[in-house]
Amino acid sequence: MPRIIVTADPVSSQASETTPVLLDEQVRSVHLSTDHAAAQLVQRLAWAVNDAEHAEVQRATRANGVRPRTTGRRRTTRSNSRRAVQA
Repeated sequence: MPRIIVTADPVSSQASETTPVLLDEQVRSVHLSTDHAAAQLVQRLAWAVNDAEHAEVQRATRANGVRPRTTGRRRTTRSNSRRAVQA
């Protein structure tokens, strides 16, 4: 069965139990059968990619011993960042 798997870029080429998996979804042709279904799939993929990027930044800052700067702004949550996605 076709799958979409999004992980944060692991340090090694071998994924381990500590490698964060942000999306692991079986994909079928029905997911691309309509504009609405395709847009939902792309939206889930976009969320996972965004979360993976955030996880990589967090891991890099922890590895370097650098605390992230606080700017008084919160990270945008999924509920606040939902936008229409064009398929």
